[in-house]
Amino acid sequence: MKKVISVIILSTFIFSVRAQQFAQYLSTAKTSYSSGKLEDARFAMEQMLQEIDMITGKEIVKILPQKMGDNLTANTAKDNVNVATGFYGVIIERDYGSPTATGNTNNNTNTGGTGASLQIITNSPMIGTLNTLLSIPIIGGMGGNNKVIKINGYKALVQKSENGTTADYEVQLPLNSTLITFKAPGFSMDDVIKMANTIPVSDIAKLVQ
Repeated sequence: MKKVISVIILSTFIFSVRAQQFAQYLSTAKTSYSSGKLEDARFAMEQMLQEIDMITGKEIVKILPQKMGDNLTANTAKDNVNVATGFYGVIIERDYGSPTATGNTNNNTNTGGTGASLQIITNSPMIGTLNTLLSIPIIGGMGGNNKVIKINGYKALVQKSENGTTADYEVQLPLNSTLITFKAPGFSMDDVIKMANTIPVSDIAKLVQ
């Protein structure tokens, strides 16, 4: 219940801030358009959309898990929220690492099950391709490098990649136009799915809707 209330408060805050900034940028866009300054009007609209994306991204970071599994802790100092280049949206990134990893306490480049990474991209251009894969019945039961699963009730795709004598797994979950990607090199598929299930997908959905 406390978590639900927190999400409601966050959503209300975002709506309030969005309304103020939307009005400001929209006013600038209308003024520029009326004056025949079409490029300025377009720029104001782009700024409005980018600002909304950044606010949403920063709120999403606040509800991401602080831990993955038993030993991976969030490297919050390296949390990244940036406007996506080339399309409207925002990229949110968080790394998780093992405190016992040699030379680095939180590094997703470690192998052998010592690191993980979570990436969320709103308005991702990859959504169409992923949804197509998830809609193909044979994908879910082919038992190869792809497997369709459910993460907190949402359909997702687990992809297996061979790395010498070991295999790494990646979970991709489409959420309307948002793409959630979770990687944990060195962990078993069951462990990767278990950790992915701690991602607050429903809460993220409320913020990006």
